[in-house]
Amino acid sequence: MFIGHYAAGFAAKKWAPKVNLGALFAAAIWLDLVWPIFVLMGIEKFNISPGITKMSPFDFVDYPLSHSLVMALAWGLGFALVYLILDNNLKNAAILGGLVVSHWFLDLIVHRPDLPIFPAELNNLGIPPHKYGFGLWNYWTPELLLECGLFAAGIWLYWNATKTRDRVGFLGFLGFVLFLLVFFVFSLTTTPPNNPNLVAFGGQLQLLLVGWAFWFDDHRKVI
Repeated sequence: MFIGHYAAGFAAKKWAPKVNLGALFAAAIWLDLVWPIFVLMGIEKFNISPGITKMSPFDFVDYPLSHSLVMALAWGLGFALVYLILDNNLKNAAILGGLVVSHWFLDLIVHRPDLPIFPAELNNLGIPPHKYGFGLWNYWTPELLLECGLFAAGIWLYWNATKTRDRVGFLGFLGFVLFLLVFFVFSLTTTPPNNPNLVAFGGQLQLLLVGWAFWFDDHRKVI
């Protein structure tokens, strides 16, 4: 799942109009922001295995600190608490925390069974280390319909919740949407580098997208 996570951020603007879109995106893709850090540190691991699914060559061998359900809940709680301290708005904090957790459930739809419920350390409690994933990445048409449908719905909700103040608010938003779509197509039609660390480093470039969203959302106003 890629643009589907950004769809969640776009949509959330309707219910958290005073929260900058950049913060909403940061929450929605938070698990994918911390994941590359853990990969580069050697804590988590994935391989490039073309053909492992029809739409993604990534074999997520081990990523419980970033992508287990228990840790997604923990990251969501932490994100919400930080925002609550900074803004003292419980509703907005809950929405941001929910966006963090939504990442795991959206990934659950498309991933092969590689998403753990808990970090491996909990095996000491005797809990079986089951992994889950519905595997929609193996079915081109329904996955594209789902992800593009979510993206279109998110954009529609954002567009109807905000109004442009100036050219930056319109062109910055339009350019952002087009960039995401082009990158999405590019990611589906090209083979990534064989070095997982290069992929992980590239994943951190999503921070630039967060900054881009902060910029153009400041040039739009809530309706």
